[in-house]
Amino acid sequence: MDGDRFAPFRTHLDEARALALLRGALAGAEDGELFLERRRSETLVLDDGRLRTAAYDATEGFGLRAVSGEVAGYAHSTEISEAAIARAAATARLVIGAGGGTLAEAPPRTNRRLYTDADPLADADFAAKVATMRALDAFARDLDPAVVQVTASLSASLQEVVILRPEGGHVADVRPMARLNVQVIVERGGRRETGSAGGGGRFGLAGLLDPAHWQGVVREALRQARVNLDAEAAPAGVMDVVLGPGWPGILLHEAVGHGLEGDFNRKGTSAFAGLMGQRVAAPGVTVIDDGTIPDRRGSITVDDEGTPSGRTVLIEDGILTGYMQDRQNARLMGAAPTGNGRRESFAHIPMPRMTNTIMLAGTAEPAEIVADLKDGIWATGFGGGQVDITNGKFVFSCTEAYRVRNGRVVAPVKGATLIGDGPTALRQVRAIGRDLALDPGMGNCGKAGQWVPVGVGQPTLLIGGLTVGGSAA
Repeated sequence: MDGDRFAPFRTHLDEARALALLRGALAGAEDGELFLERRRSETLVLDDGRLRTAAYDATEGFGLRAVSGEVAGYAHSTEISEAAIARAAATARLVIGAGGGTLAEAPPRTNRRLYTDADPLADADFAAKVATMRALDAFARDLDPAVVQVTASLSASLQEVVILRPEGGHVADVRPMARLNVQVIVERGGRRETGSAGGGGRFGLAGLLDPAHWQGVVREALRQARVNLDAEAAPAGVMDVVLGPGWPGILLHEAVGHGLEGDFNRKGTSAFAGLMGQRVAAPGVTVIDDGTIPDRRGSITVDDEGTPSGRTVLIEDGILTGYMQDRQNARLMGAAPTGNGRRESFAHIPMPRMTNTIMLAGTAEPAEIVADLKDGIWATGFGGGQVDITNGKFVFSCTEAYRVRNGRVVAPVKGATLIGDGPTALRQVRAIGRDLALDPGMGNCGKAGQWVPVGVGQPTLLIGGLTVGGSAA
């Protein structure tokens, strides 16, 4: 495998010449880099026992950035050559003009390795992958004759990046990713409901293809579908809500996390702008962004500017203590980069982005949190949502939720949506469980048209006074 590594300074470019071109583009600039990337990916989708999608993609290219103040010149190409870099350098340089800036200090180096550099695409041959997915389909139908449709998707990718800095020398990272997802539809008495499960991370496919793993995924998807078959119409009104651990942290990610990214705060468009050092959440609420957790979907050894990833405390015991920063926003705000400069690919400019965003555990027993709920909703699964970054207002749909009265789970409910705003929800956290869990590895985050893999996590939470949208009184 080592002979097949992405090594652009061995196969495409002379490093000294590329460095000279980069330095010429950045003369008088404050920052910039040459970002080189190769990515290979494969996706298989099996629907009702038939292979519906079998896709393989391979791309490579570079992006060259020159930064001056609040502006950046950026040019990219799928042709990795000295001539293409020279053209990109001339284009990116247009924003620098006469210059006059001083290059920012180089990012620190790291020898840390958070995940394997093995190629997950090579873990199994095509026939073995398809056979596993067909076995998965048959297993789901054997578990319950109510199963009328099974859809399974299997994906693997390997992203290899090399970042050439103007100070000289380059940083490299090899980023694997694998994921298995299952969706099951069940039918009873003419009513059909769906359940889904799965996930993955920065590791190979072998563990996901193990029957001990995928059978558990199928059982979980089937369990959710059965729950929804018995679900009643969700109530509507303002009520207390208990959020389950793990994946429900996606609400935290969207309603709070984006508002703590440096660019929104520098521009004053975040609901948290100007509140550093002030109380923004209930006592006991501590939120971090941690890109250093081994094998997690949102983890990165170094970000896409070459800064080592870190563990950034954003809110500590309810007090706003930090923002997530890339190099440009950190410099403009007089702060230190936090290793959150991320981009979708070589065709995109980096910006402050989350990695794994987590609310830390408290001391309450989860069962007691639910038992203390007098009249409300216990939400353990979420689907899509919408958020307004400027005020933190959100609307999230629940994929699995239960009505609770006097501490007793009455029935599952269907069609529940949670409506509120992040800053208010943080202040209304009334209980924090001791059962911190991370999501199973299925998060993707969109911002300014770019998508990157992320992780979320939280313990069981009780939030007072959220608006629940539903169809029942």
